[in-house]
Amino acid sequence: MRFLLINVLVLASFMQGKAQKPSLVKNSTAATAGYNIPITLQPLTNCTVYIGSYFGKSMTLVDSTRLDANSKGVFKGNKKLTGGIYFVVSPNYTLQFEVLMDDKQQFSITGDTANKEKAFTTGSLDNDLFKQYTAFSTEKGKLRMQLEAEYKAAKTKADSTKFRDELIKIEQQMEKYREGIAQSHPNSLLTTLFNTMKRPTAPAIPIVNGKADSTYPYRFVKEHYWDDVAFNDDRILRTPFFESKVDEYYKYYVSPDPDSIIAEVNYMLLSARAGKEIYPYLLTKFTNKYINPEYMGQDKVFVYLFENYYAKGDTILLNPASRKTITERAYSMMANQLGLAAPALNLTDTTGKNVSLYNVKAPFTLVAFWDPTCGHCKEEVPQIDSIYKAKWKALGVTIFSVNVNEKEVPAWKKFIADKKLPKEWIQVHQLKEDRLAEERAGKPNFRQLYDIFKTPTLYLLDADKRIIAKQLSLQQFDNLITVKLKK
Repeated sequence: MRFLLINVLVLASFMQGKAQKPSLVKNSTAATAGYNIPITLQPLTNCTVYIGSYFGKSMTLVDSTRLDANSKGVFKGNKKLTGGIYFVVSPNYTLQFEVLMDDKQQFSITGDTANKEKAFTTGSLDNDLFKQYTAFSTEKGKLRMQLEAEYKAAKTKADSTKFRDELIKIEQQMEKYREGIAQSHPNSLLTTLFNTMKRPTAPAIPIVNGKADSTYPYRFVKEHYWDDVAFNDDRILRTPFFESKVDEYYKYYVSPDPDSIIAEVNYMLLSARAGKEIYPYLLTKFTNKYINPEYMGQDKVFVYLFENYYAKGDTILLNPASRKTITERAYSMMANQLGLAAPALNLTDTTGKNVSLYNVKAPFTLVAFWDPTCGHCKEEVPQIDSIYKAKWKALGVTIFSVNVNEKEVPAWKKFIADKKLPKEWIQVHQLKEDRLAEERAGKPNFRQLYDIFKTPTLYLLDADKRIIAKQLSLQQFDNLITVKLKK
């Protein structure tokens, strides 16, 4: 099990780094006693220093104080800070050292910029535990680095085994130390951090009915990945490791199919709902991830988030511009999810004749929305032509080609002629009067129905005009057609 906080090199890298210079944000978490944290930071005098915290993968400053001629100042406020891992920042925005912000926010900090590792707090049990643990982990960390170097340099199997066993022994010692803190101080912030950071250890593969169950370790780790972690605890957001653990979970332990993702996202959000900071943070994180997803079809997750969270009141978390963007994008995606019937298209061809998408009879139809002035379109449309002539035409694939730029009809027709695009292609566009008539009738435009926010935008439909793929590369479309034909 990797334990990120104990890695001295990781901590050192944070301390040597520069904190960004954000505007100071006073914490809004309700509390009764507020915080009062005197600080002595030698040799700095007559200057401003800061206290900040992690916030997901970023850092933010939460308060400042002016040091006097004796290097003394006080961080104070009438509302408690959200618990978590905080750090002291120098006037030039260099991280000095970390402290734990527990519920008792009436402690003092003493440090020296020339001797950061000797900083200490007075009046905070969690920080006392943290200091003891840091000392222990620093000692073990140095030994581990030495053993890792010896393990890599080992020339015999016996030496490799010896050094590996020693490394395992160190990990066991660290685990035992953490378990001891958790047992003796179960309600401490440090125990909460331990629980959040830990990863389950995969057990040995069991034998079931004489066969090895190779999937059991994976299932075990997945089922226990979040043991003892409370998603509504805002304190875990103010650490440098919680969001990375979330990302790791979705990358390695959640199937990429949208329904599996939706189940996990929904569970996590419902569990976090009581958190004042972590709930909106996670909702925003998942929204940003799946509004432009990595894999085809995962935009279904974004649509789910809109319908089950934003549309039910959570748009109050957004500013007007974000609310407009998310709402418009959600409505654009709803009509073109995989497996749905493609929205009807009744457009005009180059001769002025009306053409309906649903009158096209073909085992597969590639609907291509493009702009004759678009640089990417000028490259990709001829590529579609090449694969069509080489393979797709013989397979019965129909190209339904839509010009989305009503102001460039002459350029569209010229491009068709210059590139000698096949006459079998259905070349259509929407007349301005037809667009205006739709607007007056309050009907959605094809640009919204097909989520055309960039060009080219491609969809592959089956014989019944159901959407089977979208926004893939031409090679991926071709591979899918091949697979479908074989079936």
